[in-house]
Amino acid sequence: MLEETGPRPLEELKQEKWRRSLALVEAGLYVAGRPLDLKTLGSLVGSRSKRRVRSLVSVLMKEYGDRETALEVLELEDERFVLQLKAEYSSKVRRLALRPLLSKGPLRTLSYVAYRQPVVQARVIDVRGGHAYGHLKQLEDLGLIDRERSGRNTAIRTTEFFADYFGLSHDLRTMKRQLKKVFEDFAKPENQEPK
Repeated sequence: MLEETGPRPLEELKQEKWRRSLALVEAGLYVAGRPLDLKTLGSLVGSRSKRRVRSLVSVLMKEYGDRETALEVLELEDERFVLQLKAEYSSKVRRLALRPLLSKGPLRTLSYVAYRQPVVQARVIDVRGGHAYGHLKQLEDLGLIDRERSGRNTAIRTTEFFADYFGLSHDLRTMKRQLKKVFEDFAKPENQEPK
């Protein structure tokens, strides 16, 4: 005997829409690979309600927490959220990454700029050497730094994209504290690569 297929109950439709919205938020965080704000996430699910989008992200955060996997959804300041690998797994799987965004030289130059910003370009060249001109060009092309000419000097600072890409605060003081902690953690013996 065939079951009658009439209109589905309203509650069932609401639950299906909720599950689809939750999946879209998860997909957006996964694909972006960087923090996203509530407005951006809301545009994915077709909602301007910050409260609705926040509750979707909260459910996703709880689900990832309950799963006890290597991934987590974190809330950063300014109502931004990121799907990322938990810190304790990073050093173990780092070598499997196909191609890093930056090689060691430009990454070191970027680290110096980020921690000392705003910094004069001449100072960066003094510390990092003449090859840093190429690094700075590459970093600027990637949208990670801005260079601003003022008379004979060029001031360099990181961009909002830099902060988002690396999951750092947009507030300069907070960012520098976060970077200091990253540098200290990286310098620990267990994070050193074998020779």
